[in-house]
Amino acid sequence: MAFLLIQTKRHQNYFSISGDADTPSHGEARIDHAPVYRITNHVLLLVGYLVSVILLAEQIAAPVDYSIETMGAPTALGGFLVATLILAPDAMSGIRAALQNNLQRAVNILLGSVLATISLTIPAVLVISYISNQHTILGLPNAEAVLLVVTLMVSMTTFSSVRTNILHGGVHLLLFLAYIMLIFQP
Repeated sequence: MAFLLIQTKRHQNYFSISGDADTPSHGEARIDHAPVYRITNHVLLLVGYLVSVILLAEQIAAPVDYSIETMGAPTALGGFLVATLILAPDAMSGIRAALQNNLQRAVNILLGSVLATISLTIPAVLVISYISNQHTILGLPNAEAVLLVVTLMVSMTTFSSVRTNILHGGVHLLLFLAYIMLIFQP
């Protein structure tokens, strides 16, 4: 909720693309030419999307679990593969925006994806596990907990600096590779 208030009210200019004709300067009124939809339309579309993602994850989970069990791979690989599949459209859009040098759009897409994961997917999984009387553990082993803290610190450094560079991206990629290596750690 706080993210949405910051994005739409207080610091709207942080999330607008410079040079955008629809983006008002400080003190100007915003003129929208796009149709205005009621919040019920957005809520219905959001719920429909969430249900379709959950159903897709259910359909893919059984073959992935079977393959992981057959190959003797770690069980965390299944969650990683399903999460990768679910986040792939946002990741591709963010990468495409970055390659077109629309870095603000790339950051907006990826922050929105993170927000959706944290505020929608995880609570949905917890509600479904509660309704179906399944036990869900959202815990991290020590190594992954340290990696999470380091990732959050690096992210704070990246987003608080005036300009990012390839070094910031390289550090994030190395942290991601470390996470993948920890999945296969015995």
